Amino acid sequence: MDIYLDANATTPVLEPARAAAMAVMAESFGNPSSIHGAGLKVRALLDEVRATARRVLQAPTGRLLFTSGATEGIQTAVLSALEHLRTRRQRGAGSPSCVLYGATEHKAVPEALAHWNALLGLDLQILPIPVGPDGRHDLAWLQAHLDQAGLVCTMAANNETGVITDLDGIAALMKDRDTLWLVDGVQALGKLPLRLIERRIDYAPFSGHKLYAPKGIGMLYVREGAPFTPLLAGGGQESALRSGTENTAGIAALGVVLKALESGGTFAAPEVLQGYRIQLVQALREAFPGVVFNAPFETSLPTTLNMSVPGLSARTLLDLFDAAGIRASGGSACGAAKAKPSEVLQAMGLPEAQTASAVRLSFGPAEAPEVLAEACRRLKACGDALRNACLPASRHASTAATDRITRWVVDGACCYAVWDAASRQCAVIDPLPELNDTLAQWLRCRDGQVVAVLDTHGHGDHASSAPWLRETLADRMTDHRRLDALGWPLEADEISVGALRIRRLAVPGHTLDSTAYLLEDSTGLCAAFVGDTVMPGALGRSDFPVSTPRSYFDSLHLIHQVIGGDTLLLPGHDYDQRFATTLAVECKAQPLVEGVLTGRVKAQAFVQAKADLERHLAPTEFQTMACGARVDTGHDVGSPASGPADRIEISQADKIEISQADLADELASARRLVLVDVREAYEQQMSPLAQRWPLAAQAHIEVVPLSTLLNQLPAWRNLPPDTPLVFCCRSGNRSTQAARALRRLGHSQAFSLAGGFALLP
Repeated sequence: MDIYLDANATTPVLEPARAAAMAVMAESFGNPSSIHGAGLKVRALLDEVRATARRVLQAPTGRLLFTSGATEGIQTAVLSALEHLRTRRQRGAGSPSCVLYGATEHKAVPEALAHWNALLGLDLQILPIPVGPDGRHDLAWLQAHLDQAGLVCTMAANNETGVITDLDGIAALMKDRDTLWLVDGVQALGKLPLRLIERRIDYAPFSGHKLYAPKGIGMLYVREGAPFTPLLAGGGQESALRSGTENTAGIAALGVVLKALESGGTFAAPEVLQGYRIQLVQALREAFPGVVFNAPFETSLPTTLNMSVPGLSARTLLDLFDAAGIRASGGSACGAAKAKPSEVLQAMGLPEAQTASAVRLSFGPAEAPEVLAEACRRLKACGDALRNACLPASRHASTAATDRITRWVVDGACCYAVWDAASRQCAVIDPLPELNDTLAQWLRCRDGQVVAVLDTHGHGDHASSAPWLRETLADRMTDHRRLDALGWPLEADEISVGALRIRRLAVPGHTLDSTAYLLEDSTGLCAAFVGDTVMPGALGRSDFPVSTPRSYFDSLHLIHQVIGGDTLLLPGHDYDQRFATTLAVECKAQPLVEGVLTGRVKAQAFVQAKADLERHLAPTEFQTMACGARVDTGHDVGSPASGPADRIEISQADKIEISQADLADELASARRLVLVDVREAYEQQMSPLAQRWPLAAQAHIEVVPLSTLLNQLPAWRNLPPDTPLVFCCRSGNRSTQAARALRRLGHSQAFSLAGGFALLP
C-alpha cells in the first residue's frame, strides 16, 4: 500500500465526489447554457454549488466564478488589478509605482505579475516582500512600501512550509487604502477561516484538486466593487465573467467536497490534525535524530511538515521514502523536477545545506488515522535502513561493507574511498568540503582506519577538505609521517590499504603537481585515479598559471606506457555521469588523444589544440569552473551502429531503454539476462527487487548500488557480447546513467528499464 504524503501537491478525489462527477458525465450531461430541460438541470446544479461555496467561504456578496484552477484565478485577478492601474494612469488619476508579492509565493504569482506588467506596458516595479526565518512577511517593510503599491499579493498558507500568513496584520496595514489585495487561498481551503469580507480581501483564488476534488476545477472570489477584467471572452458563460463551457463534472465533484466541509464529519478537526502532526514528528525524530523542521509549528498548518536531515540530500531521502512506499516531495510539485534548492527556504534565510536537503511531508484533512500510523512505522524503518547503510542517523558501527571503491559526486566533482574490508583500512581520494560530514560518518560507521587522505592535484574549482578530514579523524589516522601538499607520505614509494596497494605516478599538465594513483591488488593493477588528466570525453584544461601544457603531452604517453589502454581510469570530474573510462575508449572518443598516442599529433600541435579548445571555456551546468574541455566526438563509442542479425530488437544501439513488455519477453526466452538493481542499499532494504517485481525472479539478479558501480564494471565488460544487462532503479534516471556508462566501455547490450519501478504495475 502506498502512503501518500504529498497532499499539498494534489489529493485523491473523494469517492462521493467521483460518483457525482461520473453521474454528471453519464446522466446530467446537458450544457448549462441550453434552455431545455437537460440544460436547466445542470444550471441548477451549478447554482447550488456556487451557493454552497458562498456559505463555506462566508462570502454572500461579491463575484464567485468557477475557473480551471488557481493559476487561472491568479491570472484573472492580476489582469484585473493591473488593467485597473493602467486605466487610472490613462485618466491622469495617478498610478502607483510598484506591485508587491510575498517572497515565498507560489511561482504562479510573480510570473503572472511579470507577464501582465509587460503585456500592458505598465513598467511597474515588482518587489518581493521579505520574510523572516519563520516564513512570515516583514510587516514593517510592507508598511514602508504600501504608499507606492497598487497591488499586494500574499498567500494564506504556504504550500512548501505550511506557514500561515498573518492576514490580520496585513489587513490592518491595508485598512483605508485603495491598494488592491490578492490572497492565494489554495492551501487554506478547508483548513483556515479566511474571513474574506471582514478582511476586505479583493481577490482569492482556490483550486479543487488540493482538497479532494478533481484537477481542472477551481474558484475565484472577487470582492464587491473590486475591479474586474475577464481573462477569457467568448460565449458569455459565468455571467460574462469567464467564457467557455463550464466543467460541469468538476463543479459537481467540487460541490460534494464543499458540502462535506459545510456539514462536517468528513474532514478532521484542527486538534485531530495537530495530533497527527505530533505522531509524525515523533516518528521522524526517532528515525532521524538530527532532523530539523524548517517552519515553527505554532504558526504552520498541522498538515504540512518541511524537514531537513543534516548530511542527507533531499534526493537521498526521497529515494528512501519512495522505496518504503511513502510518496513525498522536495517542495512545490511544480518545480520538483528542477532539482534546485527551495527558493521558499532561501527567502527565509535558512542555511544552504538546509534548503538543499529539504523534504516536504503533507497530508490531507480527510486522511485516515491508520494511514498516519503506518506512515510512522515506515518512517522508523527508513531510519533503520539508513543506519544499516552507515548514513547519518547511524548510532552503531557496521563492518559488513565489502565494496572496494565507493564514489560520491558533487556538481560534477568526484570523491573516492578505497576500502579493504578485512583490515577495515581506507584511503580517501579528492575529498570535497560538501562531503565532510558524509565521509566522517561513513568511516566511523565502518569503524574504519584511515591510511591516507590524498588529492590528485591542487584543485582550482574547490578547496580540498583533506586537512579538515585528517584533523577530524585524527584518532583513526594510522600513518603519522610527514606529508607533501597532496597528502602523500614523504619518501614513501607506496601506501598499503590492507591487502591493497596504492602507487603514485606524476602526470604534470593540468597542473604542475597532477598525480595519478594506481590501485593494485594481488592480481596487479586494477584501476587508476587520474584526477583531471583524463576525463570521460575530455582532457583537463591546461590554461591555469600552474599548468604545464607541454608536459601534458608527455604525461599522456606515460599513462599509456605505465597504465595501458584497458585499465579503468577514474576521473576527478565526471560531468556526464560516465563513471570511468580507458585510454582505448578515449582514443575512439577523442581524436586529440588518439593523435597523441599514435604519433600523428606532435607536442607543439597538441599544445596549440589545447589552447584553442580552452580559449572561451564556459562554466559548467552547475555554474562552477569547467576543469576540462570536451574534445570527444559526441557519441557513445561502445555502441556499434548495428549488431548481428540474430540480436533481439532491443539491442539497437540508439535504444537505451527497454520497456516492461520487451523485458518480459526477453525473460521468457532461454537466453541468460542479468538484471541489476542500482538503487542504494537503504532503498533495496526497504523494497527488494524480487519483492517489488515478482517477474524479476526469472532473471539473474545483481544488487549493485550506483555509488559502488565501479567495482563491477570489469566483470560486466567481460560478459559475452550478446548478454543483455538491464539496469533498473526508481525512476529510470540512475539506471540510464549506468547503461550508458557500460555501453561507452564497450558492452552494447546494456539497457535501462524504462520508467523504472515507478511504472511497474
